[in-house]
Amino acid sequence: MAFTAKDVQTLREKTGVGMMDCKKALIEANGDMAKAIDYLRERGLAAAAKKAGRIAAEGAVDAFVTENAGALVEINSETDFAAGSDNFKSFAALIAKTVAGQNPADVDALLALTPAGEKDTVQELLQEKILTIGENIKIRRFVRYEGVVASYIHGGGRIGVLVKFNTEVSAANSDAFKELSKDICMQVAAANPLFLDEAAVPAETLEYERKILTEQVVNEGKPAAIAEKIVNGKLGKYYKENCLLEQPFIKDGDITVKQHLANVSKAVGVDITVAAFARLEKGEGLQKREDNFADEVANMIK
Repeated sequence: MAFTAKDVQTLREKTGVGMMDCKKALIEANGDMAKAIDYLRERGLAAAAKKAGRIAAEGAVDAFVTENAGALVEINSETDFAAGSDNFKSFAALIAKTVAGQNPADVDALLALTPAGEKDTVQELLQEKILTIGENIKIRRFVRYEGVVASYIHGGGRIGVLVKFNTEVSAANSDAFKELSKDICMQVAAANPLFLDEAAVPAETLEYERKILTEQVVNEGKPAAIAEKIVNGKLGKYYKENCLLEQPFIKDGDITVKQHLANVSKAVGVDITVAAFARLEKGEGLQKREDNFADEVANMIK
């Protein structure tokens, strides 16, 4: 029995399962819709789809770094309990390794990949984890850099950092660089900079800050003649708080991160600079699940 693209869409609407799995089910069922649904249910895919609407704002961030690339991924679950399981952790590690090694363009492209050493795609592995762990699980986002890269995971996956450095490979293998890269990663995790340096601050962001600071100065009754000078001083403080290279170094507040990089570069005889960085915090910006125990009990006895 033949089937059309509309049949695939109908099966997807009935089960909530992905298009490719629906197409495969219809092929296996020879176009019979009822048998295709049974096929998906037998493999647990329909059950996994039912969990897809549940809030997943917990989870963990994980990283994987090779000699020439590194990746940082956030994978969400419904509870910290699930995220702490070995099953979840091994899956997160596999996804980070896959991103680092295969360089997908986005999450959709990642889901279609087959990790090294696996027979199933990331999408199929994800559905299997949803079923075995019993919670909705989502691969939310990832960052990947090529070149000399370092990573840091804080709090068991609560915060993850990835930093790309511009330097020679010979310097990257030194103990001095290893200590430096760890310190810079920890700086990003702790101080949460928004930008790399002053030049990286978008013009619209700078204009907005200048407007707010000007209004503050005017409201304080400062003379207009010195208002601009005061605002420029306050912008300098903004740079120190929000630009990584301008921040006070966490191990020595008397110097900036930029100065520390220069000091280490001089000591090893090779220039070391930060090219880019990323900081992911699990559940950042996501709606959190709100449990109401009274309502839960009430629903159980209805």
